[in-house]
Amino acid sequence: MNILELQNELRAKVAETAKSVFNIELEQVVYEIPPKTELGDLAFPVAFELTKRIKQATGEKRNPREIAEQLKLALESNVNVANVEVAGAGYLNVFYNRAKFLSEFTAKTEKSSGKKSIVEHTSVNPNKAAHIGHVRNAVLGDTFVRILRENGETVEVQNYIDNTGVQVADVVVGFIYLEKMNLDDIKKLDESLEISFDYYCWDLYAKVGQMYLQDETLKAKRIETLHLIEEGNNETAELADYVATRNVECILKTMERFDIRYDLLPRESEILRLKFWSTAFEKMKQLGVVRFENEGKNAGCWVMPFDSHSGNEDHDSDKILVKSNNIVTYTGKDIAYQMWKLGLLDLDFYYKPFSYQGYKTWVTSDSPVSLETQPPKFGKADKVYNVIDTRQSYPQDIVRKGVAAIAPNLGEHASIHLSYEMVALSPTAAEELGFQLSDEDKTKSFVEMSGRKGLGVKADDLLNRLEEKALAEVEKRHEDSTDEEKLKIAHTIAVGALRYFLLKFTRNTMIVFDFNEAVDFIGETGAYCQNATVRLNSIFRKLEENALETANKTIANQTSEIENIYDDDVWHLTTLSARLEEIIEQAAENNEPAILAKYTFNLAKTSNNFYQKYRIIAEENQLKRAVWIKTADIARQNLTRALATLGIEVPEKM
Repeated sequence: MNILELQNELRAKVAETAKSVFNIELEQVVYEIPPKTELGDLAFPVAFELTKRIKQATGEKRNPREIAEQLKLALESNVNVANVEVAGAGYLNVFYNRAKFLSEFTAKTEKSSGKKSIVEHTSVNPNKAAHIGHVRNAVLGDTFVRILRENGETVEVQNYIDNTGVQVADVVVGFIYLEKMNLDDIKKLDESLEISFDYYCWDLYAKVGQMYLQDETLKAKRIETLHLIEEGNNETAELADYVATRNVECILKTMERFDIRYDLLPRESEILRLKFWSTAFEKMKQLGVVRFENEGKNAGCWVMPFDSHSGNEDHDSDKILVKSNNIVTYTGKDIAYQMWKLGLLDLDFYYKPFSYQGYKTWVTSDSPVSLETQPPKFGKADKVYNVIDTRQSYPQDIVRKGVAAIAPNLGEHASIHLSYEMVALSPTAAEELGFQLSDEDKTKSFVEMSGRKGLGVKADDLLNRLEEKALAEVEKRHEDSTDEEKLKIAHTIAVGALRYFLLKFTRNTMIVFDFNEAVDFIGETGAYCQNATVRLNSIFRKLEENALETANKTIANQTSEIENIYDDDVWHLTTLSARLEEIIEQAAENNEPAILAKYTFNLAKTSNNFYQKYRIIAEENQLKRAVWIKTADIARQNLTRALATLGIEVPEKM
């Protein structure tokens, strides 16, 4: 039995009864989960809605309790319902058949929406190492991909590579004009570096940013370099391609440590060279969704003429698709790329394999490539999710409205911006990572970061520090384990700690990261959730090999007696565990992974209470023991699945 299916059956029964008995069409039947199991497993406040609707339709005033009594009879006809109570002024409290539920419980029902979504996330500028802000983007995107897949959707994961943008141009300026290096020099440097290439570029990017403030002639080189990169087929473009590709390799290696992978790496260079932009631009001009400005501050520019937010200088600039110097803006390129993702361009990329860490993904190419295996069919999605921070909300709004103007049949709902707020450091975390803080900074609640100034936390450094902290705890608990086992456990705990910390806050909440809070084994942390699952798994290591099979047989043979021994605490854990399918659906519908994270913690907390209260091994009553074993198994299955959907692995021991 799947609890989500049962809920939907009961909602359908309410709607059917409302139509047949009261001649009222209910477009939606709202339900609630009572705060305590003794109040029921599902509650319908629908009698109040029907009272209002009947009066509107007929003028007749009906008592909500009377209506609830008629609905009660219909709901009790379901074989999975034990009884229904009418409470208060007309609430319907439904109590499930506990014995039937336990014996027929299904952890997961396979489903398929038949539709395809694309989730684009990470999209780090390939000019330096990834930092903690990029990790929040990647973890949000990766978790949302897992949620959609668990919800039955086909999902393509893309990581957009802006290899012709100004940030790459800045690092190229640094190599050519500050370091005085050509491509061969950079390759030799890369081979001899003691640090990774993306770390070297991190420092060089900050150095260039400082030099721009002192040297206007160097700053002028940025535009010149950017044009050469966009044109391609020249030494500067070749050097830029090497720099960007090496940074991508480093970034993918970093994300692999968090168990984050991609299906496709679309590159901006191909969007330009394969005429995606020019094709999209011509289509926009033909449809009249862009206009050329002949006067005013945007004279000589092509803009999207939307009125919303007009008067805001920053927002007005976001409407510009082509500047007066003929440079295509990010918004313009994003619209062209979004059109391709939704199958609105009669164009496609060429593709070639891009292997890293033994894992193969695909990267776009501007020319045909000889392939041993053909790539999957990319693009042509029904819906596109773009994981980009809140600062890009207005440009994303322009992209959404632009695509809707081009393809009204898809509308604005086809393009979804999964926005998120920034990540800052607590002063303690900043000092722990080696930042020199002023007395004023030490008194602040958080420390902001700036990649251009070199003030930031590299993702690898952050994970390394978390692994050190986790290893110190593992060393205390498992002195007899091998070093390899300890390191593996520490890595699993560290990844779980960071992923959960970044997911437990809603997307549009600013996060202040703190090491001690993230790795704590007590409280709302990834380690706490992992530990709860490890505890449940330990029960089954101690039980006899066929204990679960025996428990299932005992339950099947004594179903009539289960209601008498099934106390509310055990039943609460059973039903809370069974709600995972419903929670995943809610997280998908609301575009909010935090819904799943909060549920996972509540399930872990309830599981821990169960573990401490019920001594399964020592219990002599065989039916009680069977119910407890089955409940523990349901809980560990769903807790493991919930954590896996959050991208968190469960170690063998903590």
